[in-house]
Amino acid sequence: MSKSPFSDILPGSVLFACTHNSIRSAMAETIMKSLYGLTVYVDSVGVRARSINGFAIEVMDEIGLDCSRHIAKSFDDLEDSSFDLIISLSPEAHHKAQDLTRATASETEFWNIIDPSLTEGNREMQLNAYRHTRDDLYEKIKARFRTGPMPRV
Repeated sequence: MSKSPFSDILPGSVLFACTHNSIRSAMAETIMKSLYGLTVYVDSVGVRARSINGFAIEVMDEIGLDCSRHIAKSFDDLEDSSFDLIISLSPEAHHKAQDLTRATASETEFWNIIDPSLTEGNREMQLNAYRHTRDDLYEKIKARFRTGPMPRV
C-alpha cells in the first residue's frame, strides 16, 4: 500500500526550498508559520540566496501576513540540516534537497510551484501571478497538513 502524501500528523520540522529563497519558499515559510508556527519548526532556503521580492511582500500583506523581514539564506547557511520533511518548490532545489538527505532520515517532497517572477506583462498581471503562487501554496499546505485550525486570513 502506498503512503498517502497527506497526513493528520504534523512533522516536528519542515524546510521549504526553492531557487532563491526570495518568493516561493519565503511565502511557504510565512504561511506555514501562520498556521502551525507554535507546533512545527519551519524554515526556508534557496539554492542561492536573494533578497525577498517586493511583489511577494505585497501579495502576502494582502492576506494579513508579513514576510518583509524575511532574510534569505542558502542551503550552505543552514545551521542544522536535520528536518523531518523538506518540501522543494523548484527542480533545482529538489535536486539539492535529495543530495542533502542522502545521509539523514529526512523525507523529501517536490511541489512543482511556478515561479511568478517569470511572468511578463504589466504590474497587475505580475501581481496576479504572485497571488496565484501564494494561493497555490496556501491550499497545498492546508491539504498536506490537515491538523489544526486553518482559517484563511
